[in-house]
Amino acid sequence: SWGMAVNVYSTSVTSENLSRHDMLAWVNDSLQLNYTKIEQLCSGAAYCQFMDMLFPGCVHLRKVKFQAKLEHEYIHNFKVLQAAFKKMGVDKIIAVERLVKGKFQDNFEFIQWFKKFFDANYDGKEYNPLLARQGQDVAPPPNPGDHIYNKPKKPIGTAGN
Repeated sequence: SWGMAVNVYSTSVTSENLSRHDMLAWVNDSLQLNYTKIEQLCSGAAYCQFMDMLFPGCVHLRKVKFQAKLEHEYIHNFKVLQAAFKKMGVDKIIAVERLVKGKFQDNFEFIQWFKKFFDANYDGKEYNPLLARQGQDVAPPPNPGDHIYNKPKKPIGTAGN
């Protein structure tokens, strides 16, 4: 029962952009998450829940993999987000294949755009993120690059075998 989303096209890096620290604080406070790095937004889950906050019911949060730890799960979440964007008439290309790689710059640029989009569309209504997730635990995605790629760890203290 909502109209279409208000689109925002500002992509330029301007002074109104929040620092990475403030942006993370906004994400964590709004959704009661414990993300420690912008790169963790690469799972797509937070964006899906923000869409639920903006346009209740436009996302089936049950379909969102809040525990996502693998790239194909991240891609699934971004597909859910793309469907919500389409439903709401959001005119924004999501560079999924770049975002899911967990690089800082791509994810920071997208959250900066998303924050402007959020501010243009949020009507201030009360929202309980925990209730909306229906108790789905939200483990922050692993820090990208930590162990996703199963790099062999260098053994510690092997000097003088």
